[in-house]
Amino acid sequence: MASILEWPFCLLTPSQVQANVVAFTRSGGKSLGGVEPVTRTDLGFWSVDYTGVVIQNRYRDQWRAWQAVRTQIGGRAGLIAVRVPASLSAPYASGRFEPLISLPHGDDTSFGDETLYEQNAISVVTDGSTPIGATSIRLRIINAATDLVGVRFSFNHALYETGPVIAVDGDIWTVPITPSVRELIPPGSDLEFDRPTCLCHLADDRGMDVTQDAITKGTKPNVSFVEATDYWNQLALGLI
Repeated sequence: MASILEWPFCLLTPSQVQANVVAFTRSGGKSLGGVEPVTRTDLGFWSVDYTGVVIQNRYRDQWRAWQAVRTQIGGRAGLIAVRVPASLSAPYASGRFEPLISLPHGDDTSFGDETLYEQNAISVVTDGSTPIGATSIRLRIINAATDLVGVRFSFNHALYETGPVIAVDGDIWTVPITPSVRELIPPGSDLEFDRPTCLCHLADDRGMDVTQDAITKGTKPNVSFVEATDYWNQLALGLI
């Protein structure tokens, strides 16, 4: 995958986040009894809303970050990976929130700037290959709670949500996922459960308009995104 801009979540933090799958359904028309049977397809897409992104006048880095992101994505045509908070349902082994783990190199040294490696608290990998268009996946638990129902994860910025369990075989869980798989997930792939992301477009060309307020000394703009399904389609066709 080409380098993708990621939303600076820790710098431009929304007060609320909504991330929902918009299901595609087909109607067969109303029956004689007035009932309209509806069939759901597997082609849903994500809608993500950031509400009340905190930008304070005294923090110039927040203003610069907002304007830099807006310039980079350039309206609905641009791509950005947005984080979807998942800690409330994440399968932490302890049953409660666990922060990322900081570790040194194998020789107990740090990077040149004295920072350490960051390692996820949750470790789950794929069991077998998961093809494009699949609506279920086999997951092997390495370090996580022994329940992978109703959790969210991402792979290469493609976001998924699991449904009720299909089968359990030791540490391998087979679960349905929505939406359908965006790109091939190779066997043994590490999945992002701690900080899942979704590859998106802005929902509106002017979706990052912002107001400077000299009275309240800050602002809380809202910004909405839709999943970049066109990107995944082009990737599948080998066009990118």
